[in-house]
Amino acid sequence: MAFSLNRARSDKSNLRQLHADVVEVKAVDDLTVEVKLRAPNLIYPNNLTGTYILDKGWAEKNNVVDVQVYAAGKDNYAVRNTNGSGPYVLKSREVGVRTVLDAFDKHWEGHKPDVTQIVYTPIADSATRVAALLSGEVDFVQDVPVQDIERLRKTDGIKITSGPENRSIFLGYRVDDTPLASSNIKDKNPLNDVRVRRAFDLAIDRDALNKVVLRGNSIPTGIIVPPFVHGWSEELNAYTRPDVAKAKALLTEAGYPDGFTITLDTPNNRYVNDEAISQAIVGFLGRIGVKVTLASRPFAQHSPLLTERKTDFFLYGWGVPTFDSAYNFNDLIHTREGRYGAYNPTYYSNAAVDRKIESLGAETDVAKRDATIAELWKQVKEEALYLPLHNQITTWAVRDNLDIEVPPDASPKLGRVTINE
Repeated sequence: MAFSLNRARSDKSNLRQLHADVVEVKAVDDLTVEVKLRAPNLIYPNNLTGTYILDKGWAEKNNVVDVQVYAAGKDNYAVRNTNGSGPYVLKSREVGVRTVLDAFDKHWEGHKPDVTQIVYTPIADSATRVAALLSGEVDFVQDVPVQDIERLRKTDGIKITSGPENRSIFLGYRVDDTPLASSNIKDKNPLNDVRVRRAFDLAIDRDALNKVVLRGNSIPTGIIVPPFVHGWSEELNAYTRPDVAKAKALLTEAGYPDGFTITLDTPNNRYVNDEAISQAIVGFLGRIGVKVTLASRPFAQHSPLLTERKTDFFLYGWGVPTFDSAYNFNDLIHTREGRYGAYNPTYYSNAAVDRKIESLGAETDVAKRDATIAELWKQVKEEALYLPLHNQITTWAVRDNLDIEVPPDASPKLGRVTINE
C-alpha cells in the first residue's frame, strides 16, 4: 500500500491533489502503513477511497512504476491488464469489442454473486444500444438516451432505474489577460472581465436545457458541486434566470456592444447529451451577440485540452469522490502548481484563495473549516469563475428480473445485483 500511495502522489499523477498534505508514506511492517501529514487532516481518510492499490512487484515486473500520463495519450501495461482482488477476474478482453469477467470464488466477501459472468460489449451508437436491449442481446444498458427513456419505461420486460449522480456539468473559461486564440478580439481577453462572464451566465436558460435538451433528466444548479457534497447549500445552489437585456447591457459596459467570437470545446461521448447541451449554449450566447463556434470531440481528445490548458471556453463535468468541497478547490480553483490545480485550465491564480484552500487540509476546527469553505464558494460565485449548468441524472435500463441500484458515482455494482427468477 505504501508503494501505491507514493505512486498516486507522484508529480505526474492526476490523483496527486488527494495527497497534497502528505509529507511521507512508509511501510512499518507487512500489515501497517504509516502516513505522515503536515498537520491533522479531517478528510484524508475520504481521500484514500479514490486511490487504488497496485502490487509493487507486479508494477516493477511490468514497467508500470510510473503512472500513465493520460492527457498525453500515453498507454502502459497496467491500462491493458488487471492486478487486484476484486469480486470478478478477467477471462478475456478484445479492446473496444468485448470483455468477459467471471466471478472470483475466493473473493474476501465470501459469497458468490447472483451475476456469475459479465460480458461487457461497447456499443457507441445510442439507437443500436437500445435495440440490443429490446432484442434480448444484452440485459443491461448504461447511459440510456433521454429520448428513449419514456418509451423503455412503457416496454414490457424492461425496467428503468435512475438517480442523481455525484457530477456537476458546467462551462469554464480561460480568465487570464492573454488574448484568446479563438476570438476576434486580439488585444485582450474578454473573459478576463467578470462582467462578460456574468453576461454569459445571464444568457443561459438552465430550465430550457433541462426541459428541451435533457427532457427533465437534469437538476439545474448554480454551483459546481452536487448536494451529496459537504459545503453545498440551498443558497449556493440558487441559479440565475435568463435575462438577455441585462446580459447585453453588461457586454456593452465591458466594451463589447457587438459581442465577439469564441470557440466552445465540448466532448461528444462523455456526459448525458453533452454535444446537444453545447449546441444549445451556442444558441443562448448568440442571443446576446456572442458568436460561438462549436468544436466537438470524443472525451479522449477533449480532456487533454484542459490538462494542457489549450482551451478558451469549454464544457466539462466533475464528480467529487471524497464528498468534500476541498476536492473541487484543490483541483479546479487553486493555482496550478505542485500537487494542486491539476485540472484548473482557467489560469486563475489568487494567492489569498490558495492559502484558504490549503488551510482546509490542516484545519481541525470543524466550524472554522466550514466557514472557509463557505467563503471560498461565495468568492467563486462572485467572480463567476465557472458557469454551473446542472447536476447530472443517470438512467439505466435492465431486464425486469434484475434489481440494480444507481449509486451517486454511477458505477454499476454488478456483484450486488439481485436476479429474481
